Amino acid sequence: MAAAAAAVGAGKLGAGGDAVAVEVRLPPLSEADPLLAEKKMILEKRNLSCEIQIPVACSAVDALKLLDHIIEAARVVYMDELELYFAGDDVGPFSARNELESLNLLLKTMKKLLLTSNTAAKEVLQILHDEIVVKLKSVGKSDNAWMVVQTQNHDAEDSLLKWGEHLGIKSRLQIAYFQGAGRGMIASESIGVGDIALEIPESLIISDELLCQSEVFLSLKDFNNITSETMLLLWSMRERYNLGSKFKPYFDTLPANFNTGLSFGIDALAALEGTLLFDEIIQARQHLRQQYDELFPLLCTNFPEIFRKDVCTWDDFLWACELWYSNSMMIVLSSGKLSTCLVPVAGLLNHSVCSSAPLEVFFY
Repeated sequence: MAAAAAAVGAGKLGAGGDAVAVEVRLPPLSEADPLLAEKKMILEKRNLSCEIQIPVACSAVDALKLLDHIIEAARVVYMDELELYFAGDDVGPFSARNELESLNLLLKTMKKLLLTSNTAAKEVLQILHDEIVVKLKSVGKSDNAWMVVQTQNHDAEDSLLKWGEHLGIKSRLQIAYFQGAGRGMIASESIGVGDIALEIPESLIISDELLCQSEVFLSLKDFNNITSETMLLLWSMRERYNLGSKFKPYFDTLPANFNTGLSFGIDALAALEGTLLFDEIIQARQHLRQQYDELFPLLCTNFPEIFRKDVCTWDDFLWACELWYSNSMMIVLSSGKLSTCLVPVAGLLNHSVCSSAPLEVFFY
């Protein structure tokens, strides 16, 4: 994976010490990236560089040509395996995700350069900054599908937002239901490119760091080499029914069924029989069932006050597994640790990759 931000170079200096060119550097490709070799090969084949000098005296036309060059390089840096496989001679855009990550990285870079550059350099940098903003806004517009907002009761979700705001969440979004796509969020006010739409304090992120403060962890930390991932599943399964839980408003908004492959019924599985997906689902369910049988009823016997039999059924365990499979996010916590987490409110941002897609209000 690429680093989170690009480096900002000072660029070349003239005889008088003034900058004659500004250097923009993309983050180096990570040695840990499993796609490193393929990405290097594409960059070399297309004569793309992750470092580019932008003359401060160049014309707008030439500056935009250089911008296209660095955008192409950024797209390669942020390619995933599927995009690499189908890329061929295509220079992009490859996907909304890839384009947004690439452009957002360059937007942050231009903002830093505008703060540190001299007056002469700022003119060309402003041209590049404005063009990146235009390109970012066009990503959503390239999707011509209209998302229809439906009127629907969402008292639980409204309570979640109020709960979050009381505990420090800052949001410029509101809950909405979309025809054919389900629950999501829309802007409650105008949000510009680069603006923060949602801020969530770390104290509301459900991670293994929060787990360490729970009685589930204190009871199970020395139990049969149990992993933190399994303890998080057990914590979620139990917390779902905890009326005094700090996270009750969050659990109240979660669906009773997630409808992932893990909970497919007989008819759905029969339709998949003979496919690789069928085999994967069966193997996954068998693995989880074995894991469940190793935990229960043993935990109910050893820790009856924590694990009540009525909320520790196979269906409850499967629900917790599907919750983490479908709603978890990878977050870098303040400790520097990359953790798999559940993030209240942010989990509602799942209906579209194009946040600027046009909306039509539909009442029924």
